[in-house]
Amino acid sequence: MTSEPPRWFTSSYSENGGQCIEIAANLVASHGVVPVRDSKNPGGPALALPGSAFAAFVDGVKAGEITN
Repeated sequence: MTSEPPRWFTSSYSENGGQCIEIAANLVASHGVVPVRDSKNPGGPALALPGSAFAAFVDGVKAGEITN
């Protein structure tokens, strides 16, 4: 089994002066997780969220249920 490295990216909607997160969606199919990290600290820790939890989070943001 080969270990695929995360391919990090920031949302194209991120235009808030660097207060962003990065995700690596390429690991959902192979590992069932979406790694999330602080874009200002790429060498720091990352959270590995279950794909279903990340999808529920995104749905909540789109529905206006989650705001800053």
